[in-house]
Amino acid sequence: MGHYYHNMLHVRLKNVTPPPCDANRRSSILTGLPAGAYGGGNDQMAQRFHVSTDPFPHLFWATTSWNVGAALFPLLFVPLTEQVGRMPGYFGSYILFLIWMVPSGVARNFATLVVTRFFDGGCSSVSINIVGGTITDIWKGDKDRSIPMSIFGFTSVVGIALGPFIGSAIAANMNWRWIYYIQLAFDGGCLPIFYFILSETRHDVLLAKRAKKLRKNGRPNAYARSELNQPSVLQSLRISFTRPVKMLISEWVVFSFTLWVSFAWGLLFLFQSSIVQTFSTNYNFGTLSTGLIQLALSVGAVIGTAINPLQDQLYLRSAKRNKERPGKPIPEARLYFSVPGSLLFTVGLFWYGWASYPDVHWIVPTIGITVVGLGIYSIYLAVVNYLADAYEKYAASALSAASLGRNTFGAFLPLASQSMYTNLGFQWASSLLGFIALVLSIAPVLILWRGRDIRQRSPFMREATFDPEEEKERSRSHATFERARSESRTARSRSRPASRNPGSGFLGGFRLSREHGSNHEDGQVKNVAR
Repeated sequence: MGHYYHNMLHVRLKNVTPPPCDANRRSSILTGLPAGAYGGGNDQMAQRFHVSTDPFPHLFWATTSWNVGAALFPLLFVPLTEQVGRMPGYFGSYILFLIWMVPSGVARNFATLVVTRFFDGGCSSVSINIVGGTITDIWKGDKDRSIPMSIFGFTSVVGIALGPFIGSAIAANMNWRWIYYIQLAFDGGCLPIFYFILSETRHDVLLAKRAKKLRKNGRPNAYARSELNQPSVLQSLRISFTRPVKMLISEWVVFSFTLWVSFAWGLLFLFQSSIVQTFSTNYNFGTLSTGLIQLALSVGAVIGTAINPLQDQLYLRSAKRNKERPGKPIPEARLYFSVPGSLLFTVGLFWYGWASYPDVHWIVPTIGITVVGLGIYSIYLAVVNYLADAYEKYAASALSAASLGRNTFGAFLPLASQSMYTNLGFQWASSLLGFIALVLSIAPVLILWRGRDIRQRSPFMREATFDPEEEKERSRSHATFERARSESRTARSRSRPASRNPGSGFLGGFRLSREHGSNHEDGQVKNVAR
């Protein structure tokens, strides 16, 4: 039986610093913009392709196809980045995202738009989902991850909410095709920037690369743990497809939270139609003016991001009250601000609806839209953070289930907007949405009230908790990573020649010790039986 050198995941990631992650979050805005920018050219596209918008908004089929792709593609491709690395996933999805924008811009019929936006939306969603994985790669501590996740939630909401304004501004002065051409030029120009400032963040992949270099340099038995225990691609795909669906069906928390966040997410796309219909009818607003009104959703997200540090403080303080796992924050503490946020979401819908009269100044319903945007942001961030905390080992599957639901609602809910607001009227249509939002706001209240009991009864949650040994190893890796981050600024100002010794030195962003079983702070190599 051979022996394998096993790296214990003590990693020094010199190149993984906040600036690259800022670039990741920018990419989530860039890939999310086309989802909403498309609507800015609706009038021109309806004339060009002879597509009817009354009584049914057939132009929204292109939005539906975008979100269907966004729902399905991450289930297939995001899990592969756990094995091949984040960078191939980023650049593969981003380049395909750019490529599929070309046939959308030169489309000669509406069917081409529907098909190409399906693939474009899928590639966009893969890129955005990988950003979330990158954040968990870099910031593993409860405290450190809070602000990056808050900003990521902001970019996710703003990327879609900002799109209608940009699309409207372009369509008001140019042909609708320039919506794609301008985005293609700008997004394509960012590609070389991303290439030079982004680096791999997946620890297992970095260790596997290091082990391969060691094997090439005369240590044939050097293997990283991920190489020994790595499932096959088919196994990964099977799990990535079946587990989220199973959790969606069997886990009450996943089901209720998915329904809650999916409804809020669907309204981001429904409002692209509702705002145009309401403000053009009541105030004779044109394409550009209604695009400006859409920015109110982004303003709400800005407010949510500004006050979220208060939520993070309450979450971290909950560690003192945790009797199950002393010193670790309580998962339900992630939901404190989501309860008033969910109520504000409901209030904003009623506000927007009953302020939608011609004799009421346009700023009044616009403020209601801002409140809705604040609510959507609060709900989205609470769901993402709570599912990640409560399901730990199975967080990726729980979040995949929520993503599947979000994009499904985003695909089909807007199709009901025009007929609903026409038949029920602006006031009662928004009120109907408000009543649904009020019912769904019960979910976080129940979790706050009975969350501990629910976690103890849930098979997935009981099994998902890391055992003490795993927690110890994660803490060691996190401590090493924190030291590397704190030293990264100093390290950049010094030029350190790489060691040529295959058993030591910085190579691939981390260091292994030369001694078998040594306790070097940056790495440890042990002999383990196969």
